[in-house]
Amino acid sequence: MTIDVRPASVFEDVRAVLGPKSPTANVCWCLSYRIPAKLNNQLRGPDRAAYVAGLCGAGTAPGVLAYDGDEPVGWAAVAPRADTSFARSRTIPRVDDLPVWSLWCVRVRPGHRKKGLSHALIAGAVAFARDHGAPAVEAYPLDSGDARVDLTMAYAGLRKNFERAGFVHAADTTSVLAGHPRVLMRFDLR
Repeated sequence: MTIDVRPASVFEDVRAVLGPKSPTANVCWCLSYRIPAKLNNQLRGPDRAAYVAGLCGAGTAPGVLAYDGDEPVGWAAVAPRADTSFARSRTIPRVDDLPVWSLWCVRVRPGHRKKGLSHALIAGAVAFARDHGAPAVEAYPLDSGDARVDLTMAYAGLRKNFERAGFVHAADTTSVLAGHPRVLMRFDLR
Protein backbone atom coordinates (compact mmCIF):
# COMPACT_ATOMS: atom_id res chain seq x y z
CA MET A 1 0.00 0.00 0.00
CA THR A 2 1.40 3.38 -1.06
CA ILE A 3 -0.31 6.26 0.72
CA ASP A 4 -0.30 9.76 -0.68
CA VAL A 5 -1.91 12.66 1.22
CA ARG A 6 -3.19 15.54 -0.92
CA PRO A 7 -5.37 18.64 -0.49
CA ALA A 8 -9.08 17.76 -0.57
CA SER A 9 -9.92 19.73 -3.69
CA VAL A 10 -11.81 17.01 -5.63
CA PHE A 11 -15.36 16.88 -4.28
CA GLU A 12 -16.13 13.37 -5.57
CA ASP A 13 -13.16 12.07 -3.59
CA VAL A 14 -14.35 13.87 -0.45
CA ARG A 15 -17.82 12.39 -1.06
CA ALA A 16 -16.29 8.89 -1.24
CA VAL A 17 -14.91 9.29 2.29
CA LEU A 18 -17.48 11.52 4.03
CA GLY A 19 -20.66 11.21 2.01
CA PRO A 20 -23.68 9.10 2.94
CA LYS A 21 -24.98 6.14 0.95
CA SER A 22 -28.24 8.04 0.46
CA PRO A 23 -27.78 11.55 -0.94
CA THR A 24 -30.72 12.80 1.14
CA ALA A 25 -29.21 11.68 4.47
CA ASN A 26 -28.20 14.34 6.97
CA VAL A 27 -24.61 13.47 7.81
CA CYS A 28 -21.97 15.76 9.28
CA TRP A 29 -19.79 16.22 6.15
CA CYS A 30 -17.31 17.68 8.68
CA LEU A 31 -19.26 20.95 8.75
CA SER A 32 -20.27 20.98 12.43
CA TYR A 33 -17.15 22.82 13.59
CA ARG A 34 -16.50 24.64 10.31
CA ILE A 35 -19.65 26.75 9.96
CA PRO A 36 -21.90 28.69 12.35
CA ALA A 37 -24.40 26.52 14.24
CA LYS A 38 -27.42 28.25 12.66
CA LEU A 39 -26.20 27.48 9.13
CA ASN A 40 -25.18 23.97 10.16
CA ASN A 41 -28.73 23.31 11.40
CA GLN A 42 -30.30 24.79 8.25
CA LEU A 43 -28.33 22.73 5.75
CA ARG A 44 -30.04 19.42 5.03
CA GLY A 45 -29.21 16.42 2.81
CA PRO A 46 -28.05 17.52 -0.64
CA ASP A 47 -27.53 21.10 0.54
CA ARG A 48 -24.78 19.88 2.88
CA ALA A 49 -23.06 18.12 -0.02
CA ALA A 50 -23.39 21.23 -2.19
CA TYR A 51 -21.81 23.35 0.53
CA VAL A 52 -18.82 20.99 0.78
CA ALA A 53 -18.52 20.95 -3.02
CA GLY A 54 -18.23 24.73 -2.89
CA LEU A 55 -15.50 24.48 -0.27
CA CYS A 56 -13.55 22.03 -2.43
CA GLY A 57 -13.69 24.35 -5.42
CA ALA A 58 -12.87 27.63 -3.68
CA GLY A 59 -9.44 28.77 -2.59
CA THR A 60 -7.90 26.66 0.16
CA ALA A 61 -9.09 23.05 0.33
CA PRO A 62 -11.16 22.19 3.44
CA GLY A 63 -8.73 19.48 4.51
CA VAL A 64 -6.64 16.63 3.17
CA LEU A 65 -7.38 13.21 1.72
CA ALA A 66 -5.29 10.06 1.91
CA TYR A 67 -5.13 8.00 -1.26
CA ASP A 68 -4.15 4.39 -1.77
CA GLY A 69 -3.21 4.66 -5.41
CA ASP A 70 -6.16 6.56 -6.92
CA GLU A 71 -8.66 5.50 -4.26
CA PRO A 72 -9.52 8.05 -1.54
CA VAL A 73 -9.33 6.17 1.77
CA GLY A 74 -9.12 8.82 4.50
CA TRP A 75 -9.84 12.42 5.44
CA ALA A 76 -8.57 15.02 7.89
CA ALA A 77 -10.26 18.39 8.44
CA VAL A 78 -7.84 21.25 8.97
CA ALA A 79 -8.41 25.00 8.76
CA PRO A 80 -7.47 28.22 10.55
CA ARG A 81 -8.97 28.11 14.05
CA ALA A 82 -10.36 31.60 13.45
CA ASP A 83 -12.56 30.12 10.70
CA THR A 84 -14.05 27.43 12.97
CA SER A 85 -16.33 27.28 16.00
CA PHE A 86 -13.23 26.49 18.10
CA ALA A 87 -12.48 30.23 17.91
CA ARG A 88 -15.56 30.85 20.07
CA SER A 89 -15.49 27.68 22.17
CA ARG A 90 -16.26 27.91 25.87
CA THR A 91 -14.91 24.38 26.50
CA ILE A 92 -11.68 24.40 24.48
CA PRO A 93 -9.43 27.26 25.60
CA ARG A 94 -7.17 29.53 23.60
CA VAL A 95 -3.56 28.98 24.56
CA ASP A 96 -2.32 32.27 23.11
CA ASP A 97 -2.98 34.71 20.29
CA LEU A 98 -1.14 32.81 17.54
CA PRO A 99 -3.23 32.36 14.38
CA VAL A 100 -3.13 28.57 14.78
CA TRP A 101 -4.87 26.04 12.58
CA SER A 102 -7.25 23.43 13.99
CA LEU A 103 -7.21 19.73 13.08
CA TRP A 104 -10.49 18.33 14.37
CA CYS A 105 -11.46 15.26 12.39
CA VAL A 106 -9.58 12.20 11.16
CA ARG A 107 -11.61 9.59 9.31
CA VAL A 108 -10.50 6.36 7.64
CA ARG A 109 -12.90 4.42 5.44
CA PRO A 110 -14.01 0.97 6.57
CA GLY A 111 -11.81 -1.70 5.06
CA HIS A 112 -8.74 0.54 5.31
CA ARG A 113 -8.45 0.89 9.08
CA LYS A 114 -5.61 -0.48 11.22
CA LYS A 115 -3.08 0.31 8.48
CA GLY A 116 -1.57 3.51 9.89
CA LEU A 117 -3.65 5.86 7.76
CA SER A 118 -4.54 8.14 10.68
CA HIS A 119 -0.82 8.78 11.19
CA ALA A 120 -0.39 9.67 7.52
CA LEU A 121 -3.45 11.94 7.67
CA ILE A 122 -2.21 13.79 10.75
CA ALA A 123 1.21 14.32 9.15
CA GLY A 124 -0.43 15.41 5.89
CA ALA A 125 -2.70 17.89 7.68
CA VAL A 126 0.30 19.39 9.50
CA ALA A 127 2.20 19.71 6.19
CA PHE A 128 -0.85 21.32 4.54
CA ALA A 129 -1.17 23.87 7.36
CA ARG A 130 2.58 24.57 7.22
CA ASP A 131 2.35 25.14 3.45
CA HIS A 132 -0.39 27.72 4.13
CA GLY A 133 1.64 29.65 6.69
CA ALA A 134 0.29 28.24 9.95
CA PRO A 135 2.59 28.92 12.92
CA ALA A 136 1.14 25.92 14.78
CA VAL A 137 -1.55 23.26 14.48
CA GLU A 138 -3.89 22.37 17.32
CA ALA A 139 -5.91 19.20 17.77
CA TYR A 140 -8.51 18.31 20.39
CA PRO A 141 -8.29 14.52 20.71
CA LEU A 142 -9.81 12.19 23.25
CA ASP A 143 -7.66 11.36 26.25
CA SER A 144 -9.04 7.83 26.56
CA GLY A 145 -6.00 6.07 28.01
CA ASP A 146 -6.34 2.38 27.16
CA ALA A 147 -10.15 2.49 27.02
CA ARG A 148 -11.85 1.58 23.76
CA VAL A 149 -13.55 4.42 21.90
CA ASP A 150 -16.67 3.98 19.79
CA LEU A 151 -15.57 4.43 16.16
CA THR A 152 -18.37 6.89 15.41
CA MET A 153 -16.97 9.21 18.07
CA ALA A 154 -13.28 8.61 17.41
CA TYR A 155 -13.21 11.28 14.68
CA ALA A 156 -11.45 13.68 17.08
CA GLY A 157 -8.52 11.28 17.26
CA LEU A 158 -6.71 9.83 20.23
CA ARG A 159 -4.12 11.64 22.32
CA LYS A 160 -1.54 8.87 21.87
CA ASN A 161 -1.73 9.17 18.05
CA PHE A 162 -1.12 12.90 18.22
CA GLU A 163 1.77 12.41 20.66
CA ARG A 164 3.33 9.95 18.19
CA ALA A 165 3.00 12.64 15.52
CA GLY A 166 4.95 15.14 17.62
CA PHE A 167 2.06 17.10 19.16
CA VAL A 168 2.47 18.11 22.80
CA HIS A 169 -0.15 18.66 25.48
CA ALA A 170 -0.83 22.40 25.60
CA ALA A 171 -3.92 22.59 27.83
CA ASP A 172 -6.70 20.64 29.42
CA THR A 173 -10.24 21.37 28.26
CA THR A 174 -13.69 20.98 29.75
CA SER A 175 -14.89 19.31 26.55
CA VAL A 176 -16.00 15.69 26.79
CA LEU A 177 -16.76 13.46 23.81
CA ALA A 178 -18.12 9.91 24.06
CA GLY A 179 -17.48 9.98 27.81
CA HIS A 180 -13.78 10.84 27.41
CA PRO A 181 -12.11 14.17 28.18
CA ARG A 182 -10.56 16.04 25.30
CA VAL A 183 -7.16 17.70 25.56
CA LEU A 184 -5.65 20.48 23.51
CA MET A 185 -2.54 19.22 21.71
CA ARG A 186 -0.26 21.47 19.68
CA PHE A 187 2.37 21.03 16.98
CA ASP A 188 4.59 24.12 16.73
CA LEU A 189 5.69 25.00 13.19
CA ARG A 190 7.83 28.05 14.02
